[in-house]
Amino acid sequence: MRRRGWLGLGALALLGSVGLPYLLVQRLNLGLIREGRQEKRALALTFDDGPDPATTPAVLDALRGAGARATFFVIAPRAEAHPELIARTLAEGHEVEPHAARHVHAWVRTPWEAFLDPVRAARRVGALTRRSARLHRPPHGAYTLATVLGQRAAGVTGAHWTVEGRDWHPQSTPESVRRRVGALAHPGAVVVLHDAGPGARNTVPDLPGLLADLRGRGYALVPLGELDGAAPLTLRNLPRRLLGGLDRRGDRAGGVEPAGGRADNLFRLGAVRFALEGVTLADGTPVPRGTPAAELHLNSPLLVDIGLRRGLRLAPGDFRDLARDLQARPELRDARVIFGISTFAPLLALLGFESHPLPPAALRRLRPWSALVRRAYGTEGPMPEVRLSVVSREAFLERYGETVSGQ
Repeated sequence: MRRRGWLGLGALALLGSVGLPYLLVQRLNLGLIREGRQEKRALALTFDDGPDPATTPAVLDALRGAGARATFFVIAPRAEAHPELIARTLAEGHEVEPHAARHVHAWVRTPWEAFLDPVRAARRVGALTRRSARLHRPPHGAYTLATVLGQRAAGVTGAHWTVEGRDWHPQSTPESVRRRVGALAHPGAVVVLHDAGPGARNTVPDLPGLLADLRGRGYALVPLGELDGAAPLTLRNLPRRLLGGLDRRGDRAGGVEPAGGRADNLFRLGAVRFALEGVTLADGTPVPRGTPAAELHLNSPLLVDIGLRRGLRLAPGDFRDLARDLQARPELRDARVIFGISTFAPLLALLGFESHPLPPAALRRLRPWSALVRRAYGTEGPMPEVRLSVVSREAFLERYGETVSGQ
């Protein structure tokens, strides 16, 4: 019995010191800064593990050439060994914040070491920058309860990310990092790359091209401390965070992808069989149940943040990406209609979609989910009716399409 009691206490201690911080902080990012608002087309570039005189100067050169600024999370001994790089980084308008005193995963530290590392890193890096540290990103973005307490003792806020370049992965290449960041970039994103260590081998060669790509898409590239709306995630924001994660899991399960392969597109698209009965288009064309179709999903976080008016201005351009997908993605080539079920039918009607009422049974099933989504994203006012928005493939391509080679 005594052994069982000790095992139980050990399990509770492990849950409290590692399990809960992993779930609530490391995964859900409660109390951490992980993104900004999406009204403005801006994102934050962050670089970990430097400085390194062999690679950091090339990163600074690329940023200067693109007119971009970033946040560097530095390892204290490396920063102390190369104060000239810290001075240059600050002089060129970048932020320098602590990453670690020793680059060790929090889970393999003693609690005392995990507590002390943010304190020591913040003090040592602050001595170099001549100002108090404000942000801290622990190695690997890993947390225990001691890490959280150490950040509080150091007076710093944890900084996570929304886009991971995975430049450190053995199978990554400079080209794959550039493609990955380009596909996942979206307004308000926090991007993590590396200016030192294994990740630098993939980030440095194609960084000028990546920056040019993002600039070409209209992004302002700013330090994390200047990203609009970047604030610690609170319980009030948690429903939106959870719903976003649920959406991503549903997309993976259903083969739903953002139009144009870009996370900043207003629309996502998946191949399905039309599930409703009794739908006839305005030109008299019936849409039988089981018709090959492309189901339209809205990028709700982006649309909520930018508002319907701006969404209406951006939608035609994003629909052109969607039109290319209809012709290029093999699973969508047989789709006869594009449809969506949402409360945004009035917006889609302005963009060429027909609006149809849903059968009462479907409406009863979908209305609670729509209400939950609105609450999660803080949408106020009376809830519009959930309706079917649908358009034929031919009509959509005539309005938004362009010839794709080989089609």
